[in-house]
Amino acid sequence: MAAETSSTGTARTVPVLALGMALSLFLVISYLLCIALYFLSPGMVEGHAMLVLFLPGFKLLSLPSFILGLVESFGYGWFIALVFAPIYNFFVVRWP
Repeated sequence: MAAETSSTGTARTVPVLALGMALSLFLVISYLLCIALYFLSPGMVEGHAMLVLFLPGFKLLSLPSFILGLVESFGYGWFIALVFAPIYNFFVVRWP
């Protein structure tokens, strides 16, 4: 899959700010859907054990833990964006 080019013929880079916000909100929405699913079917606690693996300090479910999960989900989105976008942008300008 080739990178899209702009009207000047140069490869397009990924804007870190837009990617960071998009990934962070995607992960927050996914986290909220997972918590909502827990309330809809609390018998499936095993399925929600993955949250404990990916969110350090998370325990199902208290208010401080819920807020911690939101913050960590948002932070993971920014971590991915801050690592991925510069790497992608580095390579896209070298191999258009």
